[in-house]
Amino acid sequence: MTKSVPIQQIVLNQLPVPIRLLTSYKSLGLNEKEVMLLLQIHRFLHEKNDFPTPFELAEHLTFDEKECADMLRKLIQRSFLAIEQHENEQNKRSEAYSLDPLWLQLYSNEKPQQDNTEGTIFILFEQEFGRPLSPFEIETINAWLDEDEIAPALIKAGLRESVLMGKLNFKYIDRILREWKKKGIHSVEQAREASKNFHNKQPVKQTDTKKRDTSFYYNWLEGED
Repeated sequence: MTKSVPIQQIVLNQLPVPIRLLTSYKSLGLNEKEVMLLLQIHRFLHEKNDFPTPFELAEHLTFDEKECADMLRKLIQRSFLAIEQHENEQNKRSEAYSLDPLWLQLYSNEKPQQDNTEGTIFILFEQEFGRPLSPFEIETINAWLDEDEIAPALIKAGLRESVLMGKLNFKYIDRILREWKKKGIHSVEQAREASKNFHNKQPVKQTDTKKRDTSFYYNWLEGED
């Protein structure tokens, strides 16, 4: 005799999914793999796991951990997913995924913005770092754009300046951008002039370029667009 599953157990084991997501994901530019990944994140959040790893997510998907990590990165870059930082009473920080960007796009009358100028920032960073950006690094760039309201061109200038100084890391770039903001620098022209003045005061010394073509970055001081 087949044992039936209690109705109460079925009812309790439910995950609310917006119908609009199932009917409108195509118009948002999402595919079935991306939707299923977002739904798995939704499930993990529902189960109080705020920051599942790509490995944990891939265990419930038909694609591997690497493809999962790449997809997470792109979903953050395209503003369908975000990473938030939380701090508990012991001042310990933790990270958590947020689907708020997805819900905002899903229930907004406006179409997702496709800003090619902003998009090239991520490409430039990945080219210079020589690797895909991590979800946290993408979220850092998004924070510069959205929270700090730094112009995309100025972020690119900060990247170029970090290469010029031989200190290619996100902490240094963030320090550059914050220093410019403190000094009231809001345009590439102002940043270029401030950088010229700074470098003119520095003693000339040989720098190790590691056999990389840095001309694109070095000539930004000369008015490169």
